[in-house]
Amino acid sequence: MNQLLDLVGIFVFALSGALVGVRKRLDVVGMAVLAEMTALGGGILRDLILNVRPAAFFSVGYVLVPVAATAIVFFWHPHVERVMPAVNVLDAAGLGLFCVVGTEKAMNYGLSPLHATLLGVTTGVGGGVLRDVLAGQIPNLLYDRQLYAVPAMLGSAMMATLYTFDLHGWPATLAAAVLAFGLRIAAMRLRWRAPLARGVAPE
Repeated sequence: MNQLLDLVGIFVFALSGALVGVRKRLDVVGMAVLAEMTALGGGILRDLILNVRPAAFFSVGYVLVPVAATAIVFFWHPHVERVMPAVNVLDAAGLGLFCVVGTEKAMNYGLSPLHATLLGVTTGVGGGVLRDVLAGQIPNLLYDRQLYAVPAMLGSAMMATLYTFDLHGWPATLAAAVLAFGLRIAAMRLRWRAPLARGVAPE
């Protein structure tokens, strides 16, 4: 079940990466690179920091799912753009799942709750940062006006806290992931924004 959820999250993240490739007028190779980096980058960074072999390097599905997402966007990107509201909901679910699973894995490897939380956030948003850097744009993480990293941080912090009190396994994972997911959905629906520096007018 965990692997299936991982693959669903990877697929949704890969769709967003491939769509950025379309908007940047990249060819199919560039689209595939962005899809792979968006989908797998956060998990690879987490595993490298934990000094373990990334799952993407020994599971064929982790590599092929972004390729399938790239093919879908390559042939039907206008249709994918039209269903982006639904894709954004799945993206929020993937964010919640990835950040919480990343935090739990970090705790399993002996990291402190604070460092595990940071690594959980890295798992959730790291792929998007790599995508934006490769696409030549400022990473969304650096101007989190739509509250993407904040829900990931709060979900990761909840997971680390529960783990500290010996509450882990799927109930804790689900609760923390739902928190991150709910906050991300609320931010999109209610247009919550992070504050700018005093005196700086929004664009």
